[in-house]
Amino acid sequence: MNRTEFTIVIAIILLAAFALGWFTYWLLHRFTRVAGGDVAEMDRLAQSLHEAEETRDQAILYLEQREAELLSQNAQTDAELRAAMEGLRDARREAEEMRSYIERMHANG
Repeated sequence: MNRTEFTIVIAIILLAAFALGWFTYWLLHRFTRVAGGDVAEMDRLAQSLHEAEETRDQAILYLEQREAELLSQNAQTDAELRAAMEGLRDARREAEEMRSYIERMHANG
């Protein structure tokens, strides 16, 4: 094999490698590219996702506010319950004192 034949064989091999690479790129690009209609669909889905995230954030904020409100109301109700129980305890003690006083008055009388 002389020098000219060797150069031609190398040129053919390089051309075949280039053609194979270009064909592979074209094939991958053909199967992985997004069609125009798919882009619109992806934009619509992205917008829907964004709206859903905003709605979720608003719901979380509402629930946090509602939870704080209910905790405050619960604390107030507990305070009122303690006050009512204390008043009931005082009323029972007074009733018991009155009962004792009446029994003593009947016993002396």
